[in-house]
Amino acid sequence: MTFVIDADHPALPGHFPGHPVVPGVVVLDRVLAAIEAVHGPLGPLRLPQVKFVQPLLPGEEVRIEIDPVAVDGVPPRWRFRVLRGEVPIASGDVQSAGAPA
Repeated sequence: MTFVIDADHPALPGHFPGHPVVPGVVVLDRVLAAIEAVHGPLGPLRLPQVKFVQPLLPGEEVRIEIDPVAVDGVPPRWRFRVLRGEVPIASGDVQSAGAPA
């Protein structure tokens, strides 16, 4: 899945005036939407590990890669990467709140 956050996104004006950067929560929202598009509604979640390594600027196209991690045949955990070309922007884990830590 690829996405672009437009310069008129409502989260950008205060993050940072004159030099907008897409907030991490907006990126994570797109990651969760990508997981739900394949696996359905997720319910309560944990994000045990998330790392942002590069800023995402408005208008830049990025893609999300998701790898389910199976536990007893059910994927309650997903590893993700957000990439601009081959450059990592963010990575981490999304886990069902009912799954073992």
